[in-house]
Amino acid sequence: MFPRDTVGVADQLVERKMATNEVLNPHVNDFQRRYVSEVRRCSEMERKLRWVGSQLPEPPPPPKPGPRNLTPREINILEHNSCTTCRFAGPAPSGKLATPSTTTAPAKLNAGPAPAPERIDYIESEIQEITRNAQNLKTDYLSLNELKLLIEKMQTFFQDHSAHRKISASVQIYNNEGVLGHLGFIAGVVATHRVPSFERMLWRISHGNIFFKQAQIEQLLKDPVTGHELQKTVFVVFFHGEQIKLRVKKVCHGFQATLYPCPATYKEQLDMLAGVGTRIKDLEMVLEQTENHRRLVLANIARDISTWMVAVRKEKAIYHTLNMFSMDIVKKCLIGECWVPKRDLHVLQKALDHGVRATGSLIPSILHHVPTREIPPTFNRTNKFTKGFQNLIDSYGIASYREVNPALYTIITFPFLFAVMFGDVGHGIIMAAFAAILVIFEKRFTKIKTDNEIWNIFFGGRYIILLMGIFSIYTGLIYNDMFSKSLNIFGSSWLNAYDNKTLKQFSLLELDPAEAYTQTPYPFGLDPAWQFAANNIIFLNSFKMKLSIIFGVIHMAFGVTMSVVNFNFLRKPELIFLQYIPQILFLLLLFWYLCILMFMKWTMYSAISPDPAYNTHCAPSVLILFINMMLFKKTEAAEPCKPFMFPGQDGLQKGFIAIAFLCIPVMLFGKPVYQMMVDKKRQQYQQGVESGEIDEKEHHDEGMGEVLITQAIHTIEYVLGTVSHTASYLRLWALSLAHAQLSAVLWQRVLIQGIGSFPVSGFIMYFVFAIWAFFTLAILVLMEGLSAFLHTLRLHWVEFMSKFYEGQGYAFMPFSFSAILENDEEDLTTAVNGAPESP
Repeated sequence: MFPRDTVGVADQLVERKMATNEVLNPHVNDFQRRYVSEVRRCSEMERKLRWVGSQLPEPPPPPKPGPRNLTPREINILEHNSCTTCRFAGPAPSGKLATPSTTTAPAKLNAGPAPAPERIDYIESEIQEITRNAQNLKTDYLSLNELKLLIEKMQTFFQDHSAHRKISASVQIYNNEGVLGHLGFIAGVVATHRVPSFERMLWRISHGNIFFKQAQIEQLLKDPVTGHELQKTVFVVFFHGEQIKLRVKKVCHGFQATLYPCPATYKEQLDMLAGVGTRIKDLEMVLEQTENHRRLVLANIARDISTWMVAVRKEKAIYHTLNMFSMDIVKKCLIGECWVPKRDLHVLQKALDHGVRATGSLIPSILHHVPTREIPPTFNRTNKFTKGFQNLIDSYGIASYREVNPALYTIITFPFLFAVMFGDVGHGIIMAAFAAILVIFEKRFTKIKTDNEIWNIFFGGRYIILLMGIFSIYTGLIYNDMFSKSLNIFGSSWLNAYDNKTLKQFSLLELDPAEAYTQTPYPFGLDPAWQFAANNIIFLNSFKMKLSIIFGVIHMAFGVTMSVVNFNFLRKPELIFLQYIPQILFLLLLFWYLCILMFMKWTMYSAISPDPAYNTHCAPSVLILFINMMLFKKTEAAEPCKPFMFPGQDGLQKGFIAIAFLCIPVMLFGKPVYQMMVDKKRQQYQQGVESGEIDEKEHHDEGMGEVLITQAIHTIEYVLGTVSHTASYLRLWALSLAHAQLSAVLWQRVLIQGIGSFPVSGFIMYFVFAIWAFFTLAILVLMEGLSAFLHTLRLHWVEFMSKFYEGQGYAFMPFSFSAILENDEEDLTTAVNGAPESP
C-alpha cells in the first residue's frame, strides 16, 4: 500500500480509522509470509519489554507524545538487530495500490522521543542479573538470620534447664554435630505449620528414642523470591546412634527443614553469634546498595518503557498488515486491497503524496480503484453523542451495506418511549443530573482506566441517560407527577360545589362534570384535581392504555415505511407495491382505525352535550367496537344511545376488513409470482444448449420453492406480529402505572407514616427521609430505570426494527494504532500489577 520509504505517514492516516485490509495471499501459510520474521522479532521485543515492565514497582507513566519520528539508528538501538522496515501504515480504498519495493531506506515511526541508548536485550539481561544477585543476597541474608536466631534459642536450650546443663558440661564437637558420649544432636529451622507432623514423624522413625525441643521465632521472615512473610520454628533433635542420625536427616530433608552447624558449648556459641552478626551488618549494607542500584535502573527505564512499547506494537502491527499484501515479483512492488469510505479518498491520496515527499522517494504510490462484486462492510460515522445509540443498534445486528440505519431515529424514539414508562419529574431530575455530571466532566473520567463494567456501561451511555432523564421530566410534567405528588402550577379546571359543612360530614363526594368542570382544558398535562380523586387509577388506566396503543401503531407504521428506503436503494420498486403497500394498509385499516376511534370518543362525547346520544354515559367502548368489528358481530345499544359513533360506520368497518384481508394474499403470492414472471421473461432471451436449459430449469424450480416458503413465513410473521406487537406496546401503560404506584407507596407508607407515627417527628424525620431516599434511588431510579430501559430496547429491536431492518452485514474494522494500543494496554497493566512474567 505504501512504498517502503513512505511509512512516516503512518500516524496521519491510521489514526483516522479509515480502512481495513483484505488478505491477498490466503494460499500462503502464515509461517511462509514475507514479514513473518519481522513479526516474530517484534513479538520477542514486546515480550522483553513486558517482562521489564513487570519488574517495575509501580505502573509506568503514559507514553510521551513524539515531537519527531524515530530515526533508523534509534530503531536499531532499540533492538540489537538492524531493522530495515517495509510497512503498511494505513488504509487504502477498495482498489490496488502498487508500491515499489526497490528502496531500502529504513522506516520511521512516530513513537515519541528517542529512547535511551541501552538496547532491549541488554536492559533485560542487566535487570535479570541484578534481580538474580539480589535474590542470592536475600537468600544468604535469610540464612544468616535463621542461624542467628537458632544460636540464640540454642543457648536457651542448653542453659535454662537443669537437665540440659549436665549435657552442656561435657559436650564435644564431632563433624559439626554435637556428640556427648553416646548422644548427638542436629539443629535447624522448619516452617511452623509443619512442626506437629515433623515431630510425629521423628518420633515414629526412632520409636521414641529421640529428644525433640522447639521454639517458635516471633520475628516474621521474608521469602527471598516471592517476598511473602514466613513463620518458622527453631528445633533441636537429640538422638543416639548413626542409623537414627541418617533417618533424622532424611526426615528433615522431606519436611524442607534447613539444618545449620551449631556448636554445643556456650563460648563457641557466643563466638559464632558475634561473627554472624558482623556478616549480617555487612550483608545489609550490600543489600541496600543493590536495591538502590536496581531501583535507579528501573526508574530510568520506567520513563521510556511505555514509549518503547508503543513503538514496538506499532512496528508489529505494520508488519502483520504487510503480510496480507501480495508481492509482484516482476514489477517489484507490493499490492494490497482494502475498503475505504469514498468521502476519505482525498485524505488517503493526500497522505500518500505527503509520505512520498517526506521520504524523498522518486517513485510515487499508485492508487487504483478496482470494481468488485463483494459486499462492502458497513461504516456509520458516529461521534461521542451518537456512538451510544449506534451501539444499541449494533448489538442487535450490524446493518447490511447501505441499509437504513435506525440509530438516527432511535436518538428520539428510545428516550421518549423510556420516558413514557418512567414519567416522573423528580426521578427524571435525578437521572438527568447524574448523566450531566458524566457529560460535563467526561474528559476527566475518560482518563480514568477501570475494569468496573458497571461504571463503563454508565459512562459509555451517558448521553442516552441524559436524554432519558430530560424526556422523563417532560412526561412527568404531562402526567403531573413528581415523587407521586402533583404540581399545582396553573390552578385547576374543576370547581368545588360543596360547602365546608358538607366536606367535613362526608369523606367521599362526587363532582358532576357538567357543573364542576369549567369546560376549559388544563393548559399542560393532567389537572392536579385528579390527585385527590377516588377514581384516579381508573382514569389513568384508560388514559395511559390508549396512549400506549397510539404510540405503538405510529411507531410500527414508521418502521414499515422505512422499508421503502431500502427498496429504493436495492432498485426493487416492485416491492413497494407488492410488500409495503399491503403491509401498511393492513396496519392502518385495522389498528390505526382503532386509534381514530379513540380520538373520536375523546372529542365527540361530553357531559354537556345537548344530544343525549352523545352524552358521557352513551360513550361506547372502543375495545368492544373493535372486537365486534373483527368477529362480524352486531353491536347493540340501549336508547337513547347509538350503537355506532357516526352513520355508515358499520359498512366502513366491513370495507376496511375486506381490504385488509385482501392484502394478505398480495403479501403471500405477490413477490413469488413477480419473480416467476421475471425468470420466465429472462429465459425467453437466454441462449444455451439443451442440458444447460435443463440445469437452469431445475435451479429455477428449487429457487421458486424457497421463495414461496420464505414469503409464507414472512407473511404469517407480519400478520400475527401486527396483533402481538400492538399488544406488546401495552407495556408502556403497565410499567408507567406500576412506577407511579410504587412511588406513591414509598411516599405514603414510608415517608408520611414513618414521620407521623413517632411523637418527636422532627428528630425522626432525618432517618425516615434517608430510608425513603435510599429506596427511591435503589428501586425507583435504578431497578425501575433498568426495567424500563430493557423494555424500551425490546420495543425497538422486535416491534420496530423487525419491520425493515435485517442486520446481516459486517462491521468496518479499520486498521488503527489507537485501537491496537488500547486493547493491548490491559495486558500490560496485568503484567505490571500481577505476577512477574518469566523471561
